[in-house]
Amino acid sequence: MTLTWNDLDTRAVVTAKVLAADAVENAGSGHPGAAISLAPAAYLLFQRHLKLDPQDPTWVGRDRFVLSAGHSSITQYVSLYLAGAGLELDDLKQFRTFGSLTPGHPEYGHTDFVEITTGPLGSGISSAVGMAMAARRQRGMFDADASAGTSPFDHNVYVLAGDGCMQEGMTAEACSLAGSQELGNLIVIWDDNHISIEDDTNITFSEDVLARFAAYGWHTQRVDWLNGSEYNEDVHALDAAIENAKAETGRPSLIALRTIIGWPTPKKQNTGGIHGAVLGNEALTGLKEALGVSTEGLFNVDLEAVAHARANVAARGEALRSEWDERFVAWQEAHPAEFALFERLFAKELPAGWEEALPVFEEGKSIATRAASGTVLNALAPLMPELWGGSADLAGSNNTLLKGEKSFIPAARASKVFEASPYGRNLHFGVREHAMGAIMNGIALEGFTRIYGATFFVFSDYMRGAVRLAALMDLPVTYVWTHDSIGVGEDGPTHQPVEHLTSYRAIPNLAMVRPADAAETAEAWKQTLLNQHPVALILTRQNVPNPVRCQAEVVPAGELAPASGLARGGYVLRDCEGTADIILMASGSEVQFALEASEILSSEGVKVRVVSMPCMEWFDAQDAEYRESVLPVAVTKRVSIEAGLSMPWLKYLGGEGKAVSIESFGAVGSPDQLFGHFGITTENLVATAKEVLAH
Repeated sequence: MTLTWNDLDTRAVVTAKVLAADAVENAGSGHPGAAISLAPAAYLLFQRHLKLDPQDPTWVGRDRFVLSAGHSSITQYVSLYLAGAGLELDDLKQFRTFGSLTPGHPEYGHTDFVEITTGPLGSGISSAVGMAMAARRQRGMFDADASAGTSPFDHNVYVLAGDGCMQEGMTAEACSLAGSQELGNLIVIWDDNHISIEDDTNITFSEDVLARFAAYGWHTQRVDWLNGSEYNEDVHALDAAIENAKAETGRPSLIALRTIIGWPTPKKQNTGGIHGAVLGNEALTGLKEALGVSTEGLFNVDLEAVAHARANVAARGEALRSEWDERFVAWQEAHPAEFALFERLFAKELPAGWEEALPVFEEGKSIATRAASGTVLNALAPLMPELWGGSADLAGSNNTLLKGEKSFIPAARASKVFEASPYGRNLHFGVREHAMGAIMNGIALEGFTRIYGATFFVFSDYMRGAVRLAALMDLPVTYVWTHDSIGVGEDGPTHQPVEHLTSYRAIPNLAMVRPADAAETAEAWKQTLLNQHPVALILTRQNVPNPVRCQAEVVPAGELAPASGLARGGYVLRDCEGTADIILMASGSEVQFALEASEILSSEGVKVRVVSMPCMEWFDAQDAEYRESVLPVAVTKRVSIEAGLSMPWLKYLGGEGKAVSIESFGAVGSPDQLFGHFGITTENLVATAKEVLAH
């Protein structure tokens, strides 16, 4: 289709450039350069290509737009303003101010039509890979037999990325996987302006990016607005490239758009100085003179051009939505079973009978919690087609494979071990932890599915940035982090997480759940699926006891409470008659030592309460009455035991308590040797308890 472009469109682009510059100037900070030079590209995308209903940011049929260069947030805000999609001029005037709808970086859940929180460079494009993957999986659940481009669930994911995004390692991880996945619904426009904060990117960034992406298996194009020596914002050339990318359905697409950052700002264009600072009066005046608009004051808007832009998006949106609604109704009538699934997932409801499907593990039989987790996943999988995930090349060790399910890979990439389907449920992330985390975020943001991703707990360090963003966005992602302590054994300290529990417990809004046994593991999955928040399951490599638990409403002294107590984060696992002399607290594999220690101390006449604390975050969220019922203020003698740092336990231990912990890195040896060497034992716990009682 030939691009129709008139004087009002040109004036709207000029308005976008001026608004970007004025908003940054008014705020006193920001990143005007890319927003000024990308104004034609963003306008073209929002006006001519993006499937967008400006009245409905949750429309299922919409395309997704990801501003990976999140520092250029004013690009997105101005585009939404010109599209009539929820932002007005007053919002632009409040750019980067407290409580505004236009914060310094786009924030998911805060501003309508912002699909993802992008701040750290590379995170947006990497999560967009997840969005594209999820779109394909959802199509497989709802409309697998439809011809390409005809399903109401077909949509594209568009990304605006910058040089910084292309330099970040996670981009290489994610885009390599995107090529292998043949994600034809992913279109990236790279603002190839050769400038970063430290000026010319040639000092650090000299590879042929298009060749790199071609090697990944991407469809690549170049649009050069420098056009030799005369700069020309050729929207027709860019439009043709986007049309080519949309037509390429078998590969993701990268369009390298060569721009001059900040064009046409005199003296400051094409410099690092325009990247992340206000223009200043002289440069701002020069920009406006170059664009042929008034230099008086800020936010002088071409209202006719704005009205034209809004009318165009409204008309396109109405037509697109009407056509989509017809297709959706036809699909609904032809696919009643799939529509019922759609309705359940859209409402974020779980299927009938799912709790009854949770496995009950044999009491008295030891099992690693990673193995118990795998059993839970496979018990739930038949009832929950939305449940899918995989591992960073460690599925066998993480126990994350869904048995009998195909792998989510193009058919041609099947292996001797894994049967392929473009709509499969077993994901293979490769050795790419950071990309895995970002991709999980994108999958969660698409909605409809519940994603889990796994690796060894020690390697979670590689994905911390993505985990933090998941917590910031409050996404329902589940991390399966196994090999949780020095119990890893002979692989040595490089593979033994010690500080990780503490460091991840420091991230707000992330629940760290370290179940003690198989029963708690099943309960951990239950509670994870019941909520819509990020959860990390911290699981053992080694077998741990699965003791007999009492299922009575009132648990007699000396017996073990049911694992349902995990739902409240911490609970009284075993109690004594009367008031306890001392409380022993533990999580995960160390709960067994607390139980053994309580038996020894009880036999010597000490009244002991054992508290299992699988999730501090959930426990701390309980009301004061419940927390007091578990950890009474009057019982000041307390000891914690956990194969990690003591720091998180200090708030529970008080002035008279002590922690049995590890305050150094691990070592090489068998798990039993290491637990003994570091004092993570029943004997040391008993000795520490007696020491506390003696004072």
